[in-house]
Parts: sequence; structure tokens; C-alpha cells
Amino acid sequence: MSAKTESSGGGATGAQARTGVFGRVAAWSQRHRWAALLLWAVTVVAITAGSQAAGSAYHNDFSLPGTDSQAAADLMEEHGSLQAGATVQIVLKDRQGLGGDRAAIDGMLAKVRALPSVADVQPPGPGSITEDGTIGYATVTLDGSAEDVPSEHVTKIIETAQGASQDGLQIELGGDPVRGAQEEGGGGAEGAGMLAALVILVLLFGSLIAAAVPLVTAVFAVGAAVGLIGLASHVFTVADFTPPIMMLIGLGVGVDYALLIFYRYRQELRDGAEPAAATRVALDVAGRTVFFAGCTVIIALMGLVVLGLGSLQGVALAVALMVLVTMAASLTLLPALLAVFGKRIQRNVLKRPGRTGDDGWRRLASAVQRRPVPALLVATAALLALAAPALDMRLGFADAGNDAPSSTSRQAYDLLAEGFGPGFSGPLVVVTEGSAAQLQPTLEQTEGIAATTPALPSKDGAAHTVIAFPESAPQDAATADLVHSLRDDVLPALSQQTGAEYLVGGPTAGTLDFADSVSERMPLFVAVVVGLSAILLMVVFRSVLIPIKAAVLNLLSIAAALGAITLVFQDGRFGAQPGPIEAFIPVMIFAIVFGLSMDYEVFLVSRIHEEWERTGEPAHAVREGLAATGRVITAAAAIMIVVFAAFILSPGRMLQQFGLGLAVAVLLDAVVIRCLIVPAIMQLLGKWAWWLPGPVARRLPRVALERPS
Repeated sequence: MSAKTESSGGGATGAQARTGVFGRVAAWSQRHRWAALLLWAVTVVAITAGSQAAGSAYHNDFSLPGTDSQAAADLMEEHGSLQAGATVQIVLKDRQGLGGDRAAIDGMLAKVRALPSVADVQPPGPGSITEDGTIGYATVTLDGSAEDVPSEHVTKIIETAQGASQDGLQIELGGDPVRGAQEEGGGGAEGAGMLAALVILVLLFGSLIAAAVPLVTAVFAVGAAVGLIGLASHVFTVADFTPPIMMLIGLGVGVDYALLIFYRYRQELRDGAEPAAATRVALDVAGRTVFFAGCTVIIALMGLVVLGLGSLQGVALAVALMVLVTMAASLTLLPALLAVFGKRIQRNVLKRPGRTGDDGWRRLASAVQRRPVPALLVATAALLALAAPALDMRLGFADAGNDAPSSTSRQAYDLLAEGFGPGFSGPLVVVTEGSAAQLQPTLEQTEGIAATTPALPSKDGAAHTVIAFPESAPQDAATADLVHSLRDDVLPALSQQTGAEYLVGGPTAGTLDFADSVSERMPLFVAVVVGLSAILLMVVFRSVLIPIKAAVLNLLSIAAALGAITLVFQDGRFGAQPGPIEAFIPVMIFAIVFGLSMDYEVFLVSRIHEEWERTGEPAHAVREGLAATGRVITAAAAIMIVVFAAFILSPGRMLQQFGLGLAVAVLLDAVVIRCLIVPAIMQLLGKWAWWLPGPVARRLPRVALERPS
């Protein structure tokens, strides 16, 4: 009997096969179980202590070299324009009129002017008080960007300003620095996800110890990776929203990888292997699958470097490191835990009757194989229907209009819209080094602009800035059209008359530039990720059609996930606040989901390939592959879904979108694609699924996922 036959059957016999590199790693961890556990514990404690002592230096880098908004920001900074710094609006409302509150307002503004990071304070005056005198605002200019000013300084401004509130006088604060200072964390989503994962594992294995082993492995990996990224933030630019994303991915992937190995371990125990031998076999087979699946995730994440967006490169590095640490924990920490608890797990496994669920998956595969075309068409049509809304996806960033109604930033946004119009919270900043005499009149005559300021000189007088307030809200499509109209028609025509160059900047224009940059670079990013992943799968499975199938199906599940996000968060379904999809969500969802989808692809197809190599019967190989992996893929997917879905409950809109997108993608991938589309396609392809041209076959290295013979 060959090793491949053994790997699908008796664990006792399989344990005698020659051990591969992952089996040897497992053997070392088993022999030195306490040393391995101690090493991991000391490493996590040391990294955590070091990161807490050093603190974190998370920093958002939304610079976009080569765009108008970035050029405008650089020009303002070069000439010392006050508009180069971030601003905070102190919004005031008194139904009886603000005139009677003047002393309290002036005293409050004097205190704010003396606070750290405050460069200038402009009190309410003509143009910044409504005609009826009930609503006005003061502008606080900071000495840096919203990302550079310490949040504690902004918090002090908020507390000082709101401390002057009195009967009849409402004071709220708005602006990007305020939104950043009041942002909340994950809201306990990580704990809820872990609890749900533990419940699923207990139901799957019927033992708390058996359920805890994959979860403990994931927790160790997440703890080490989060500390490492905290330290790395002092060297690399890592966005401040990275830690919750890392937790989201780390918990899902960590449990997923450990479960794939642990499930194979239990199969070997059930087939008669001793715990030590079962661990080596599990690491040799499932460990290889985890390694190649993890490599695919990392390749997908590193593809984000192609986008050239600094804010995303740090996130990609962090999540890739998380996956790498998770792989290391699955391949070294998990065997040590199995060595410690192996006998107790073995007794539990042998005491429980064998599962008959595999027959259900075998019957499902047979049903699909009998009618592969209808199954393929119905499943594909459903995914395409769900993906359709993504065609109208509008990228941007949430603004204060998407904040909680009780937050001060949202109330300031609403007051400004009430008093000065919906576009007042998203002004456009037009900068020039040349003649500014005709700039304000030209902007005032432009359709879509409600009001403008006079030309404001920089400190050195070499540049001027005019702030234009759109008639439409910052997130409206009309505002985006206005920006494009200014850049493409209005300002170029003015430049021809004056010979000066005019640049449209500010947060609203910067958001549009970010979204446009992502859209322009997305095709190259997709090509790089899909190409590299397809090459890796071609090497692993020695097939041309398997990688093509995997790429197409992964793209389909990602499109469906983006369609679901669009339906909920852009269209405002199920009670969500309508608004644009965060500009970096599509590329991050693509990178992460494309990698995670490969987990199930590699795990399922490797078992099909194992049976194909053993029997040479394609239909039988598909049935047995699905029967052997259906239960564990479903369990792993269920855990990922509950972990990701828990983040829908978080207060942050960005985390909600991530959680929904990842949960939907994994659900579709594990249920619709793996259970229906893959068996149908494999049945239609038959033996051609494993076709590889001779010249290519001779040049490709041989990398087997099955246990070496």
C-alpha cells in the first residue's frame, strides 16, 4: 500500500511513513514540549512588556504623491499657510441669539488659544454667524495635520470648549481631529468572537480541552503579533486602525489553521495511531496545507505594496506578520500542546462513536455530480446577483455625518448644516502661487458652490488660499462632480487667462483623490495577486486549470462580498447609516479574502488530488475529497464567520464593513463554492483538471502536499 493510501486510511500504518520537514518540527516540539511552551510564553510576555514599555507610534499616512490635493497641501506647508494645519470648528447655538453669550464665548476662546497644538483661533464674526444670529462657529487652527496632533491635545480643546456650555448655549466641536480623538475601539468584538468560537469547537469535539487547544494557539499567536506590530510602528508607518483589523484576522485565521491540523490529528487517533505518531502525520499533511495557504495569504497582502498607498502598506505588513506568526504557532506550539494533552484527547476521541457525517457530504457530492450543469448555473447566478450592487459602489471616507447622533462631532455637523448648508462641513481649499484676484469671483460664479472666503495670504505672502463651500454634502456625488468640474474645466480656463496654477485640496478633495487612486491601481493589484497565487497553485497541484478555477471563483466570492457591503452600508439597508464605502475596504477585502479562500481551496483540492493520485478516478476523488474535508471546512468557516460577524457589532463603521465583508465572503466560499461549484466544475473537467503541458511540467519544481512516501 502506498503512502497516499495510508494517508487517507489507517493512521497506525501512516505513522510509519517517512517523516517530512513539518513532521520533524512536530517531533521536536513533542520531545521538548515544556521547553516549547515556555519559549512561546516567555516570547509573548517579553514582546508584550516591550511594546507596553515602548508604547506605540501608530500614524495614519494618507499622503498621495502626484495628486492635486497633496500638491495643494505641500504648497500651503511650504509657504506657511495657516490652512496647512488641521482645523477644529467650535460650533455655538443659542435660540435667543449668541449676542448675550459674548463674554462667555470670548473667555472660552481665550482659554482654547492658550492650549498646546493651537496655532490660531478665529472667533465668530461676519460670515461665520447666521443671519438670525442663533448659530455661529469659531475656527481653531492646529499646528499640524489631524494625524500629527496628539489626541490628548484635541481632547483638552473639546473639554475646555464644552466647559463653557450654559443654559441656552450649546457648544459642539467638529473636524477630523475631533473625530479621531473620540473614536472608540472594537467594543468587545474580539471577546464575543472568541466565546462563539469556543462554543462551536466544543460542539464539534465534545470536549472543552480539545476545543481549547486551537483557541489557545490562536491567542498566543495574536498576542505575539500585536506586540510586534506595536514595536514595528516605531520604524514603519502603521495606521492606528491596524490593531483591531489584526485581531479580526488573527483570531479567525489562528483558529482556522490550528483546527485544520487538529482535525487531521483526531482522524489519525480514530484510525488507531498513538498521539505522538498522529501529531507527526497531521503536521506532515495538514501542516503543509496550512503552510501553503498561509503563503498565499501573505502573497495577497504583499500585493498591496503595488498600490503605493502608504496607509495600506503598513496594514498589509501588519496582517502579513500576523499570518506568519499564526503559521509558526500552528506548526510549533500546537504540537507541544498536543503532546501535553494527547492522552486525554485520545481517550475522548476513542470514547465517542465515529461520525457518520462524512456520508452526508459524499451524498451531496454525488447529487452535484449527477447534475453538474444546473448546480453550477444556479450557484453562479446567485453569486452574480449578490455581486451586482458592487458595480455602483462609491468609494470615500465616512465623515461626521456618519457618526453616532449623540457624538459632539455629529451634532456640530448637523448644526453647521442647519445654519450654513449641507456642504459647509466639507469645504474645498483652492491654492495658488500666482494671481488670486480673479479666483474668488470665479468660484462664486461656479454652479454648485454656495459661498467662498476672500483670498487668504500665506505667512510669506507668496501663496493665497480661497475656501469654497459646496452646496451639497461632502459625501454627495454632486460634490465629487464639482471637484472634477473645477479641476477639468473652471480652473484650467482661469489659468489660461492669468497664467497661474490653481490646485484644489482639502479633506473632501483628498478623499476623492484617495478613492480615485485606489480605483486606478486596482487592476494592477488584482493582476499581481492573482498571478502570483495562480503560479503557487500550479506548482502545488501541477495543473493549469485548477489555478484558473480557483482564481475565478475567489474573484466571484469577493465580488459578492463587496455587493453585500454596498447593499448594507451604501444603500442603508438593515438600519445602517447610508454613505460611501471606505476607500481602502475593497483592496483590503480582496487581499484578505483571496488569501483566506485559498485555505479551503488548498485543503479541499489537496484531498481530491490525494485520491486522484491513488485511484486515477476523478469522480471518486471529488466525492472522497469532499467527504473527508466537508465537516472540518464547515466548522472552520463557522468559526471564522462568527469571529468576523462579531465585528459588525463594533462602533466603528470601518470595522463593521470589514466584519460584514469577510463574514459574507467566507460563508459563500465554504457553502456555495466549496459544496456546489467546485464539485460541479471538477466533475465537468474530469481528468483534464490535472492537465499540465509537458514543457511546463518539466520546468516546475515538485512540491507535494501529501505525506511523503
